[in-house]
Amino acid sequence: MEEKIIFKLNNKKTELVTDPTQMLLWVLRNHFGLTGTKYGCGIGFCGACTVLIDDEPVRSCMIPVSDVAGKNVVTIEGLEKKGKLHPVQQAFIDHDALQCGYCTPGMIVTAVGMLKKNPSATRQEIVAGLEDNLCRCGAHMRIIDAVEDASKAMKGGK
Repeated sequence: MEEKIIFKLNNKKTELVTDPTQMLLWVLRNHFGLTGTKYGCGIGFCGACTVLIDDEPVRSCMIPVSDVAGKNVVTIEGLEKKGKLHPVQQAFIDHDALQCGYCTPGMIVTAVGMLKKNPSATRQEIVAGLEDNLCRCGAHMRIIDAVEDASKAMKGGK
């Protein structure tokens, strides 16, 4: 049975009539065309599908769309503002912190959520905070460097 679900998507009020048990990942990709959120493992393990729900990184492949009613969902597409990339997005570019790019949206969104909670994260805290996002290409050192620089930039130090 379908129902109306109202939530904010990338800071815009959104209404959707759908099966409330449909996973958020598929709603984002198939209904809204937001394909930056990737399907990786489908069991919440890899982090490719990470989005922010009320500023918390969440695996969108594991959460039914009904659970976001009344909340704010931010995808990788929602991080840029007025044509300007989020500092974490820019740092990933500056550090060439990607190879195939499949994990990149989830890594960036996870890093944004982590830095909102802990804007002065140490290198060790960044490593721990990104530990559950998998990257098979081996860009880990550049990813960590990018998040460190983004943290500084977000505090006005770069």
